[in-house]
Amino acid sequence: MPDFEADQSAVIQRATEAGISRLITIGTDIEDSRQAIAIAEKYDFIYAAVGIHPHDVKDITDTDSISVIIKELASNKKVVALGETGLDYHYMHSPAKTQQEHFRLEIFLAKSLGLPVIVHSREAKEDTLRILKEEQIESTCGVLHCFSGDIEMAEKAMEMGLYISFSGVITFKKATNILDIVKAVPLNRILIETDAPFLSPVPHRGKRNEPAYVKHVAEKIAEVKGISLEELGKAVMNNASRLFNVPL
Repeated sequence: MPDFEADQSAVIQRATEAGISRLITIGTDIEDSRQAIAIAEKYDFIYAAVGIHPHDVKDITDTDSISVIIKELASNKKVVALGETGLDYHYMHSPAKTQQEHFRLEIFLAKSLGLPVIVHSREAKEDTLRILKEEQIESTCGVLHCFSGDIEMAEKAMEMGLYISFSGVITFKKATNILDIVKAVPLNRILIETDAPFLSPVPHRGKRNEPAYVKHVAEKIAEVKGISLEELGKAVMNNASRLFNVPL
C-alpha cells in the first residue's frame, strides 16, 4: 500500500527482527494483487494472496475477464490464497448484490484452483455465513480475517472448517467481547494478523501499523489463554502452514 512506499524494505527488516518468519501480503484489487506478487517474489519468506476487496468490486465491468486475470495471477507459485474477498455493509462502497456476486465468484475460483479464501466480513454476518455455506466453503477452506463478529459467527464458521484471525483490535481497552471469543476459539483454529497499515495494536495505537507489531497480538492471545508465547506461536505457525500450504 502507499503507506509503505518510502520504507518497505525497512518494514520487512523490522518484521524479521521481531521474530516474524512468514508473511502473507494480501491484494485488494488487481493492481494491488500484482504488487503483492512482486513483493513475494523478492523474498523467500513472503507469500501473496490475490483478489478484489468488496469496496472495489463496483469497478468491475467484465466478470469473465476478471476471472481470467485472477486465475492467471493465482497461478504464480508464491500465491497461497484468494482474497481478500467478502462483504462490507458498513461503508457500502459497492452495492450489496455486486459484493455478493463477486464473493461467490472468488469462492468458485478458489475451489477450482485448490486455494483457500481470505474472507472480509463487516456488518454482514448473515449473508456472509449463508454464502459460505451455499458455496460449500469447506471444500477449499479459508479464514475470517480481522474477525469482528460474535461468538455465534465464529462457531458457525469453524463448523465449516474456517479459521478465525485476530488483529490488533484485541489489545484495545474496550475489546472485552472479542477477548471472550479469543478464549472460546481453540488453538488449532487461530491465526493472527496486523491488517497493516490499519488497526495498530497497543502500544502503537493511532500510528501506522506494520508486520512487526503482530507480536503484540500474539502476546495478548497467549495472555488470555494462559499459555506461553512460544506455544501460541507454534500453534499459529502450524495453522497457517496447514491452511496456506506454506512450509514451516
